[in-house]
Amino acid sequence: MKPQAARQELEQACRAHGKSQAVSLHERRGLRKQSSPVTPSRQQWLLLSLAGAFIATNTLALALSGSSEQSDWTGLALWISCALVGGKILDRFLPDRDPILFPIVMLFSGWGLLTITRLAPPFANRQEIWLLISTGAMLLVAVFPHALRWMRSYRYVILAVALALMLATIAFGSNPSGFPFAPRLWLRFGGFYFQPSEMMKLVLVAFLASYLGESATAFRIADKDGSAKAHLPRLLGPTALISALSVVMLIWQRDLGTAMLFFVVFALMLYLTSGDWRVIAGGAAMVIVAGILAYHLFDVVRLRVDIWLNPWPEADNRAYQIVQSLMAFSSGGVFGSGLGQGSPLYVPVAHSDFIFAAIAEEWGLLGVIGVLSCFAVLTLRGLSIGLRHSTSAFRRLFAIGLSTMLAAQAIMIMGGVLKLIPLTGVTLPFFSYGGSSLLVSFVMIGFLIRLSSEARQ
Repeated sequence: MKPQAARQELEQACRAHGKSQAVSLHERRGLRKQSSPVTPSRQQWLLLSLAGAFIATNTLALALSGSSEQSDWTGLALWISCALVGGKILDRFLPDRDPILFPIVMLFSGWGLLTITRLAPPFANRQEIWLLISTGAMLLVAVFPHALRWMRSYRYVILAVALALMLATIAFGSNPSGFPFAPRLWLRFGGFYFQPSEMMKLVLVAFLASYLGESATAFRIADKDGSAKAHLPRLLGPTALISALSVVMLIWQRDLGTAMLFFVVFALMLYLTSGDWRVIAGGAAMVIVAGILAYHLFDVVRLRVDIWLNPWPEADNRAYQIVQSLMAFSSGGVFGSGLGQGSPLYVPVAHSDFIFAAIAEEWGLLGVIGVLSCFAVLTLRGLSIGLRHSTSAFRRLFAIGLSTMLAAQAIMIMGGVLKLIPLTGVTLPFFSYGGSSLLVSFVMIGFLIRLSSEARQ
């Protein structure tokens, strides 16, 4: 009886222990369900809702102000459609993506579309079409699994096509403005204009990331100390040749701002690959020398430097644009004059190169801080995506290069309209009017979304 009693006591204890374990497991599951983190999808839709509320409110304000020739309700409907369809597709195919990138660029594009409608209504319809095309292209490269592999494997073919298109602008290029002495940087296809130098931004970053990533990996394997500094000349040679060819062509086309942008990104990516501080020092020295030469060789550079140093003697002539930009910043104050209530049309080409000045006047310092903060978040998210790709040099450099390209372009144009640096003539990404710029910027974000999903997986 004693063994049987002991066995029954043991069985009762085991059943009690099992019941307590089940209760504990049930409680733990309930607590886990209550404290589950917000999913990327919920974060994305929350941010898109806030962006949509901002765009819708300001569209209504623009319609009530009566300052624009048309009320952009069509643009609002198109923006909502792009946001809804894009969000659903990303939820379906890339559930582990970064949830902040897409809402930020949709906020930027909607804000830019509002400002273009306010300043140049005839251009708003074209920008809406480009927004639809750009969103589709972004979703295509984000969802398509082989896009990254193609950019890496066919880098020479893609680079050759981009260079050929840039060469074509020399012989067949045109300018949408129609001015006889304006730079011919666009290729015309029917009623659309495309700027090959914008596509070259993406192509050159992909080429540098692919070549430098593979070369640095091979060199580090060959080196016992794990350093690529000894192979810096071999890293520098081919990439410098390709980059110099691109920069020379841009200088030939008088697109000096894009040439400077290429050089800055090239120097940074080469430094990240080699880890040699001499790359940054040499790049800074080359920028100074190139700036001095450009000042003496190109009238447009001399003009921009002169009005940067002292625009006031020619405030009604050659420096009229930058002076009006500074006045727009000043009149905006802290809270701005309100959408449709300012006078940003006094700034020439306010819907394109100087759209940041229009934002500063009508949204004030708060709007400026908002734009700067969102660009900072966008850049930091892109850099973090690159750093998480610790096993793939190409993906790491590609993400960092794309983030740096967008950040450097934004800094160059915002600093130019504020007279902190000489004007460069580049556009403000996602805001400024221009289909080529909008398309390429969205494609860059598509690649970053794809890279963020792979990094999280």
